[in-house]
Amino acid sequence: MLAYKISYTERFRKHYKKLHPNEKKQVMKKVKLLTQNVLHPSLRTKRIQGTDDLFECSVTMSIRIIWYYEGEQMIILVDVGHHDILNQY
Repeated sequence: MLAYKISYTERFRKHYKKLHPNEKKQVMKKVKLLTQNVLHPSLRTKRIQGTDDLFECSVTMSIRIIWYYEGEQMIILVDVGHHDILNQY
């Protein structure tokens, strides 16, 4: 299975900077896992209800990453933050 390439939106970068250093470490660990296996059980990946192409995965019980596929080998990370960021999508 091919590893995915990752791209970050400005929104993702901005919200990532606001996270606690420990949370940033956890996010990067999950991003690495996402590139290797989007369906890894610890990510709890699922499509965001009411959208066609947005997905979420869990970093911790309260932190989520929102992303979508760009082609067959690229994942665009749209946003990161605590669970309530899902309300925007």
